[in-house]
Amino acid sequence: MPWDLKSDRPIYTQLIEMIELKIFSGEYPLGSNLPSVRDLANEASVNPNTMQRALARLEEDGLIVTHRTRGRTITEDADMIKKAKSRLAKTHIAGFLEKMKLMGFDKDEVLVLINEMIEEMKK
Repeated sequence: MPWDLKSDRPIYTQLIEMIELKIFSGEYPLGSNLPSVRDLANEASVNPNTMQRALARLEEDGLIVTHRTRGRTITEDADMIKKAKSRLAKTHIAGFLEKMKLMGFDKDEVLVLINEMIEEMKK
């Protein structure tokens, strides 16, 4: 998954989201070692301090664990990952629903559109 960072939102926030997606998708499996801050910053083309700030936030959220001798690893707590994944999904859904509401769609119209898209994706 490439680091597709945009200038319209804070880089720090986007880094957190990208690392979360890498964890949720399994690119960074439970218990696996993360690359160093410098390596991640180089990979994402960002300042190491910005990457450090994003990793610190992910550690506060419990998704990353720092070990004195082994560096950083992804948590082994599958339940925590599941809750964080659900929380992120709900945030995206809320944003989507707010935009649909602003466009004048009601709940039933949104559900019809979602079901149509699901059917199209099955093809």
